[in-house]
Amino acid sequence: KLIMAATDEKVFRSAHENDGKHHYGGRDVFGYGRSPPNPQWPNKAKVALNFVINYEEGGEKCLLHGDDESEKLLSDIVGASALKGERNANIESLYNYGSRAGFWRLHRMFTQKKIPATVFAVGMALERNPQACNAMVEAGWEVASHGYRWLDYQDVDEETEREHIERTIEIHKKMIGTRPTGIYQGKPNVNTRKIVAEAGGFMYDSDAYDDDLPYWTFDYGGVSNPHLIIPYTLSENDMKFVSPGSGFTTGQNFSTYLKETLKFLVEEGKAGQPKMMTVGLHGRLMRPGRAAGLADFIDYAKKYGKDVWICTREEIAKHWYEHHYPVGAGKSIEEFMIEKMNLENAANDKFESEISLSTPVKTNGGAGQNTSASVGNNAAAATTKKADDPDDELTEDVI
Repeated sequence: KLIMAATDEKVFRSAHENDGKHHYGGRDVFGYGRSPPNPQWPNKAKVALNFVINYEEGGEKCLLHGDDESEKLLSDIVGASALKGERNANIESLYNYGSRAGFWRLHRMFTQKKIPATVFAVGMALERNPQACNAMVEAGWEVASHGYRWLDYQDVDEETEREHIERTIEIHKKMIGTRPTGIYQGKPNVNTRKIVAEAGGFMYDSDAYDDDLPYWTFDYGGVSNPHLIIPYTLSENDMKFVSPGSGFTTGQNFSTYLKETLKFLVEEGKAGQPKMMTVGLHGRLMRPGRAAGLADFIDYAKKYGKDVWICTREEIAKHWYEHHYPVGAGKSIEEFMIEKMNLENAANDKFESEISLSTPVKTNGGAGQNTSASVGNNAAAATTKKADDPDDELTEDVI
């Protein structure tokens, strides 16, 4: 929208109603500015380090999933095009690698090294692989929502997106044992955050890349109901192995970049500006050479001991609620968890009521029991000597 603006009697036809604003349309170009808060991470850590395993395989575009074209993104066929009305056998096979092999490589690596992880899980993909779901729960990983489908929601209408979010919550409860407390739609639209906030029960969303720290927004619930955003990353991410034109070519490239990032952030933290770091991973991209680079970085990060808090995003969210909740705002962390529990209980009551209405009465049967597995929080505790650069001094960690 063009408007006429006068400055010293001069009229500019290029003027716009949002000129000069720093907070507009859901954007905030100020952020924390020159004085970001000290996050006060546990044990005075300098960096909160979170590993995200994206579980998408089986939820991508495919004619077998009711789509009108094949998948084209994030595979080792760099620059692939979608095939309209056709299946792409190679893309399907590359995605299958993630659920058949890559996920299990990451699972072995993280469990053997005793490292916690957050899973961004696509609902449709979860539903296809109970074995992987059980492994996530047994490992104590946080399983956050990555939407019902791994597709671009840019042009998806609100009603459909609301249904997808509701459906993936139900899938999480069925496959994981609890609803997700975090969500990363991945390819959202300008209405996604509003829909997430209105859905209730989410402690945070990660559809943002605009900061090195979590932050609150009041755009979707006012002062009485602030919404937490924990930014994600597309740079410290194995997707750059398959990015057109530039990216990582070897596991060593990947490891070196991650090491340089962490080292710099630790130095910033020691100078009084602690931050968070996220590493994004995908099972279908975790071929052995790339995985070797990841393993090297994990060993490097562990050597920092208490200076690096290796944690889940849910742990970061709980920490932010407990230590950085906006003064005078609405729910405390305790109130939030009570609300979440009430939502789950109401959903379970509705489910059991529907079952009782549709199931014939049996005189010789036992009462069914609804059990719920809880995904634990594997906070990283370390006892170690400090080293300015872990490559210079090997330390012993208990993670």
